[in-house]
Amino acid sequence: MALIVHKYGGTSMGSTERIRNVAKRVAKWARAGHQMVVVPSAMSGETNRLLGLAKELAPPKPGDDHNRELDMLASTGEQASSALLAIALQAEGMQAVSYAGWQVQVKTDSAFTKARIESIDDERVRADLDAGKVVVVTGFQGVDEAGNITTLGRGGSDTSAVAIAAAMKAHECLIYTDVDGVYTTDPRVEPDARRLTTVSFEEMLEMASLGSKVLQIRSVEFAGKYQVPLRVLSSFTPWDIDIKEEARSGTLITFEEDENMEQAVVSGIAFNRDEAKISVLGVPDKPGIAYHILGAIADANIEVDVIIQNLSKDGRTDFSFTVHRNDYAKAVDLLRAKVLPTLGAADIVGDTKICKVSIVGIGMRSHVGVASKMFRVLSEEGINIQMISTSEIKTSVVIDEKYMELAVRALHKAFDLDQPAA
Repeated sequence: MALIVHKYGGTSMGSTERIRNVAKRVAKWARAGHQMVVVPSAMSGETNRLLGLAKELAPPKPGDDHNRELDMLASTGEQASSALLAIALQAEGMQAVSYAGWQVQVKTDSAFTKARIESIDDERVRADLDAGKVVVVTGFQGVDEAGNITTLGRGGSDTSAVAIAAAMKAHECLIYTDVDGVYTTDPRVEPDARRLTTVSFEEMLEMASLGSKVLQIRSVEFAGKYQVPLRVLSSFTPWDIDIKEEARSGTLITFEEDENMEQAVVSGIAFNRDEAKISVLGVPDKPGIAYHILGAIADANIEVDVIIQNLSKDGRTDFSFTVHRNDYAKAVDLLRAKVLPTLGAADIVGDTKICKVSIVGIGMRSHVGVASKMFRVLSEEGINIQMISTSEIKTSVVIDEKYMELAVRALHKAFDLDQPAA
């Protein structure tokens, strides 16, 4: 008997009919002899609806901090879907019980709206599983040391599911979503995108960090750190599909780098529209400047992505970096208020109409000329590169947002990602 964790996204839980189908699918796995833990997201659109109500009551203003209450509010979406799923399972004749994160004791730090999991007490869940029950645990939330409800940030239900699977040493964690696996790129941008049967954790981590929306990056980090076998598959296949066929479907995120995976120089094209570029112009070119700029940004809990520093001229340089578009105004205001007066910089300028396009593949380790091929393809399409970032298995470029789809399609074809896997 294997312990299996299922995670269902908001679209999969989007109506009572879909919840009923989820219950039938989970019951099928339980009747096959598996111990089942299920982690559902809030019903599609519910979190946005709740946060919209809060915004109506208190439009965001500089200095306001409603984050504790926002976590209290947003966490109710997952509690509702968990209770509904438990009721649907009971209607299917299964013994089922639902728990909120604070009842299971998913313990987190106190960074409201962006909390990180510190530990999970699985004793209560194990006792229920041993008693033959299906256990439904709310995703996206936990509790801090002071007893406050916390949430893990958007997409946090993926992280909850993988963390629970890690804590309980589950046989596998199945992430059910509205797509049937991980693709070479977004099929809505490139219709010839292919579904990958397997992808390495390293590649998936890069894809998630670079803008692929299939999995939340922290869930992939958790899976890699604790070696949780992870599979992405569709919840819209018939619920009564043969369980052996279902267990082999979708995309397996694996620790193994087999021969077939090594043959693919580039496995996928990722992109991210949600970035903005900030440039601090004419800063003194001396030790400590990067820390002075980015330290203030980090203290404001703003994540920085691509960073470049230009060539020094007359003891001055320009320092550029990208942040999430939602953090752009906050970052610029912070720099103007706290950094510009003390730094002696000439100005701060920005651009919110950029995007990041990346090629990812473990085969890049053993092949030369991959980045230059990428740059040549973009050049032939008349696309100017503003910033470049690389790692061992990826190359990212920041370009004008209006060229994003053209860049993705051109690169997808140039690296033969539209061709069947060897």
